[in-house]
Amino acid sequence: MIEIKNLRKSFDGTVDVLSGLNCNIPDNAIYGLVGANGSGKSTLLRCINSIYKADAGEICVDGKVSYDNEEIKKEMVFIPDDLYFYPGYSLYDTAKFYQSMYEKFDLEFVFDTARKLKLDFNKSVNTFSKGMRRQCAIICALATNVKYIFFDETFDGIDPIVRQYFKKLIAKQMTKQDTTIIMTSHNLRELEDICDNLGLINDKKILFESDVNKLKTDMIKVQISLKTDFSKDTFSGLDILYYKKMGKVATIIMKDNKKSRKYLENLKPVILDYLPLTLEEIFIYQMEALGYAFEEMV
Repeated sequence: MIEIKNLRKSFDGTVDVLSGLNCNIPDNAIYGLVGANGSGKSTLLRCINSIYKADAGEICVDGKVSYDNEEIKKEMVFIPDDLYFYPGYSLYDTAKFYQSMYEKFDLEFVFDTARKLKLDFNKSVNTFSKGMRRQCAIICALATNVKYIFFDETFDGIDPIVRQYFKKLIAKQMTKQDTTIIMTSHNLRELEDICDNLGLINDKKILFESDVNKLKTDMIKVQISLKTDFSKDTFSGLDILYYKKMGKVATIIMKDNKKSRKYLENLKPVILDYLPLTLEEIFIYQMEALGYAFEEMV
């Protein structure tokens, strides 16, 4: 488990990139970190991986302070947004380099996956397209079989079909090795179908984080119309995050439970429809309830 408490990081000593950041990343999960470009996602990953030293706060991995801890580093691999491959290195050369650092590295996995994706194993990686270079990086990271894998802007440049293939591969890796995978994106839709937990980073800290399944089952969209005129006050017994009335039909986003549904049914509505919410809608309404505009964060 990764525990982060009151993390602060600046690069010029005056303006903080991260400040008062708290975060808990559970074991054997895929944790998605969402936020706009420049929100501090990359900085946070680099702090966890000891590439940057935090100015204040604490990062603990499996109960131990992580900074410059060689034992913890052996169980981590980080794939940055700005990929770098040694000049002239092929995928084979790159895989052998990883193998020299990670004792559980699975070279056969790299061979097998590269063949399926039709990646030339002996061609210089720097001659590949952006998406193909990203594929090479993800394959080598998964082949390390470490406990913690970090992907920054995970699927940047990868086409939708190959992206789905890698999502399945990442999920399989998590299950097979009890791996914890942390991935960032500025696009919530890119992560919502793969992550177990999601955190939203904004204003230098984690503004909101939750278990994805819990989010989806805790809230519901309701469309309702009554025989008589009504207003938001009519539903004062509900935990409402969003209310909008157009004509005689109101749309309500509310916390979902049996008591709330019974409350609505007792109003004898003319129309009562329960509709599922997308994860993006859930984040939008949660942020609005906190006084933020979600669209400005991603």
